[in-house]
Amino acid sequence: MNRRTLTAALALAAGSVLLTACGSGDAATGSVAAGPPGSKINTGPDQHRVRGQRDPALAALVPARVRDAGVLRIGVGADSSPPLTFYASDDRTLIGVEEDLATLVADTLGLKAEFTPLSWENLFVGLDSGRLDAVFSNVTVTEERKEKYDFATYRLDELALETKKGSGWRVRGAKDVAGRTVAVGSGTNQEKILVEWSEENEKAGRKPVDIKYFQKSSDTYLALQSGRIDGYFGPNPSVAYHVGTAGLTEVAGTFSGGGRGLQGEIAATTKKGSGLVGAYAAALRKVIDDGRYGKVLARWGLGGEALKTSRINPPGLPKTAN
Repeated sequence: MNRRTLTAALALAAGSVLLTACGSGDAATGSVAAGPPGSKINTGPDQHRVRGQRDPALAALVPARVRDAGVLRIGVGADSSPPLTFYASDDRTLIGVEEDLATLVADTLGLKAEFTPLSWENLFVGLDSGRLDAVFSNVTVTEERKEKYDFATYRLDELALETKKGSGWRVRGAKDVAGRTVAVGSGTNQEKILVEWSEENEKAGRKPVDIKYFQKSSDTYLALQSGRIDGYFGPNPSVAYHVGTAGLTEVAGTFSGGGRGLQGEIAATTKKGSGLVGAYAAALRKVIDDGRYGKVLARWGLGGEALKTSRINPPGLPKTAN
C-alpha cells in the first residue's frame, strides 16, 4: 500500500522498462494526466475535495448514538486501487472517489468522516462487529448480501474490457471474444460473465475464450503490451483510470456488472437494521440534486457511472447455486 504499489498498477510495462512517458505525471504537484488532453487528476495529499453542507433535517435522520459521537466510521479498501481508494503521493493520505463520496455524505449529515482501510472480508467483519458505520468500497448490491446488510446506491456497477490502443477490437458480447485470450480476476463478477460467454460460444460452435489469470496488475499489463493476451476484463473505474493515465490502451466495451437483464449498482453498505441507510440515501439524493455528486464523479473520470437517484436495497445480483 505504498507509492511503488500505485506505480506498478498504473505502469504499462514493456520488458523491464516502465513506460512513464505514457502518463505525464507531475511529482511536484502530485498529479497524473487523465481524460481529455491537458486534464489531470490530483493525486497529491491536498485534495481540495468537493464538500457538502450540513442539512439539519437530514442530520436528524442519523441515529442518536452516531449523531452524538459526531463521527461516521467508514471502511474502505486496503488494496491500492485507483481511482476507487488509493494512497496519495505522500504514501499516507487516502484518496479516491470512494473517499470523496463518503465525505460528501458525512458533511451533509453533519458528521466527520473517519476512514479505516481494511481487506475485503474485514470490511464486512467491521460492519458485523459494530466497528464501522458504513463501507464505501465498490460493493455491489446482491440478493445474498441484502440478507445481512442495507444498501444506499451511489454508482452504476460497470465493467470494461481493455485492449491495446488502436486494436480496432470492439466487444458487445460472447461472439466478439470467441477465440480471444482475455485476462480476468479470479472470483469476480467479470470472470463469471466471461465464463458464461465462453460456454455460449462453444454451444454455438465458436471457439471458447482462453481465460488467463495474473496475480498482479503489472503482470496483466505486461502481457497485454507484449501481445500474450488480447485484453483485460475488469472494473470500469480501474480500467478507465489506467486508460487515462497510461495512454497506451483503450476500452473495447463496457458492460453491467450484473450481467444480462440487470444493471448492477454500487452502494454505501451498513449493517442491516442499523438505522443508517435512510440517512445515507437521503444525503446522496441531496448531493445528486445539487450537483456536488456529479462534480465528484467528473473529477475522477467516472461521469458515465452516475445515478439519477439513490435507491435503498434495490434488486441485486441473484444468488448463485453452490
